[in-house]
Amino acid sequence: MRFLKQFAVMVVVSFVSGAGVQALGWNAPLTLVAGFAAAALGLVAYAWVVRKTERREAVEVSWKIAPGAFGRGVLIGLAMFGSVIANIAFLGLYEVRGLGSVPGAIALLGFMAAVAVSEELMYRGVLFRIIEERLGTWISLVLSGLMFGLAHIFNPSATLWSSLAIAIQAGLMLGAAYVATRNLWVPIGVHFAWNFVQGGIFSTSVSGQDAPQGLLDGVLSGPTILSGGQFGPEASMYSVLAGVVVTVAFLWLAKRRGNLVPRRGRTAPAATLSA
Repeated sequence: MRFLKQFAVMVVVSFVSGAGVQALGWNAPLTLVAGFAAAALGLVAYAWVVRKTERREAVEVSWKIAPGAFGRGVLIGLAMFGSVIANIAFLGLYEVRGLGSVPGAIALLGFMAAVAVSEELMYRGVLFRIIEERLGTWISLVLSGLMFGLAHIFNPSATLWSSLAIAIQAGLMLGAAYVATRNLWVPIGVHFAWNFVQGGIFSTSVSGQDAPQGLLDGVLSGPTILSGGQFGPEASMYSVLAGVVVTVAFLWLAKRRGNLVPRRGRTAPAATLSA
C-alpha cells in the first residue's frame, strides 16, 4: 500500500504538470517557468507522501544538499553526453550546420527540468527504493531499469533496441547513482543534463520525441547502432557504453560505502546528506 500510494501520487502529479507544460506550445518564457514550477511541485508532493506513508522526512530530496549534489550530477551528465556526441561526430555522423534557436533552448530547459524530476521521483524515489527494501539492490536495479526502458517503448521511432539501450544506459545508471549517493539530487542532475544537452544544445532527438531546435543546428546521420537514428543518440551503442562505464563506477562507489543491500537482508541504508 505504501508503494501504491506513493506511486499513484507521483503519477498524478507528473501527468497533470506534464500536460500543463506541453499545453503551452513551447512558448519559451512560459515553458521555462512552468517546467521549473512542475519540478518544484513534484518534489513537494514526494516529500509530503513519504512523510505521510513512512512517518519520516524525505532526506533523499533535502534542500540542504541540493546545490552540491545536483551540480555534481549535472557535471556527470554533461561529461557523458559530451563523450557520446564527440564519438559520433568523429565518425562524421553528426554535423553542425550553424546556429539554432535560443528560445527553443530556453523552453527545453524548463521542460527537461520537469521531466528529469518527475521520472527520478517515480522510478528511483519510489519504484527502485521500495523494491530494494525487499529484494535487494541487484534485483531492484534490473527490475526498475527494465521498467524504465519499457516505459519508452511507445515513444516515436522507438524499437526494442532503443528501449533496451535506455534500460541499460539510464535505468541501471541512474539507479546506481542513487545507490552510491543515497540521495535523488545526483540522479536528477545527471538525467537533466543528459536530456537538456541532447535537445537544448545539440538539437538531437531525445528519446524520439519532437521538440524545438536547440542552440545548434545539428543533424545526425548514419546507421542507428552508431548515431541512434531517428530515436536520437540514446539508441547509439556509444550511449550504452557510456552508461555501462558510469554504472560500474557508481556501483564500485556504492560497494565501497557499504550501500549495497542484499536480498531480504538489512534495511536499505538511509538516505544521507552527502553525495
